[in-house]
Amino acid sequence: MKKLFLVSIIALFSLGLFAQDSGFGLGAIFGEPTGLSAKVWTSENTAIDGAVAWSFAGAGFLHLHADFLFHNYDLISVSEGKLLLYFGIGAFVNFASELGLGIRVPIGLAYQFEGAPLEIFAEIAPGLSLLPGTDFYFGGGIGIRYYF
Repeated sequence: MKKLFLVSIIALFSLGLFAQDSGFGLGAIFGEPTGLSAKVWTSENTAIDGAVAWSFAGAGFLHLHADFLFHNYDLISVSEGKLLLYFGIGAFVNFASELGLGIRVPIGLAYQFEGAPLEIFAEIAPGLSLLPGTDFYFGGGIGIRYYF
């Protein structure tokens, strides 16, 4: 029984070594905002990502966002791993003294390591704040995710 359990764990981990473009990734984003980041692949080229983070703008506040992303594997060629350009559309909610709500358009690069279930990324996310008033929004950061 112990051998079967050990073999199962090794097999699951091995699948994750080569599958950053599938499954579920969890990690951190550093920038505006800074916090926990997650990504789940919905197809070979699409994913949903999100963050539960702290924004340091003004007095600071809790920030949540979710984005639907499209990935292009062919734009930038690298000798090892994969370098993806991605873009998408999403929404954010800010829990400050007044509730904030808006849309964001993330654009970024993600590098998936060959032989490791890791992804590093850098993105910018311009957008439009709709509540409590209409205003320009700008977020972005760098991050890392581990895929399970």
